[in-house]
Amino acid sequence: MTVLLTGFEPFDGQPVNASWAAVTEVGRCWSGPEALVTAQLPVSFTRAPERLRALIVEHRPTLVVAVGEAGGRGRVSIERVGINVQDARIPDEDGAQPVDVPVLPGAPTAYFSSLPIKAALLAVQDVGVPVEVSNTAGTYVCNTIAFALAHELATTGARGGFVHVPRLPEQMPTGQPSLSAELSGRALTAVIESALAHPVDVPMAAGAEH
Repeated sequence: MTVLLTGFEPFDGQPVNASWAAVTEVGRCWSGPEALVTAQLPVSFTRAPERLRALIVEHRPTLVVAVGEAGGRGRVSIERVGINVQDARIPDEDGAQPVDVPVLPGAPTAYFSSLPIKAALLAVQDVGVPVEVSNTAGTYVCNTIAFALAHELATTGARGGFVHVPRLPEQMPTGQPSLSAELSGRALTAVIESALAHPVDVPMAAGAEH
């Protein structure tokens, strides 16, 4: 089996992207037995989905986890849903700034993640990293990838989803939410291992994730 794990290039004037730092950490520590393919996506509404689609065609992964950074969040966020809209506060790397544009015209309004999100939540908690289930991936390129990934996987039989990681401490002013690449990488490894172990999600008691 092959696992595809993607992160993003730096953008918005940042020298690094926390998602790629975390993905690199997973690649450095991965011991299998599944093959792990890591790849970097551009922060582009057009080119990122195209690159992701090409990677899926090339590697035919069993599991895909796409990762983005989320400034202002202090926990790893396992995204529940991607929505079919692009509404950009700032331009992407290509200068595009869509407003209320569908990711894929004619596609469904939204897709739920096919990751076992509550099992993944428990797995990340077990390795001591702050984590939450998030109900919004925003409307920027991260959400575009969350939606495009789910749309692509709907016809392949593979599973996958999107995870946000906080920015790195060196990206944020002192006292602002952040997380090290080592901890984010540990969380992503737990998400992957949980998804491989759980073809269906696990039930949780009300309020248990808090």
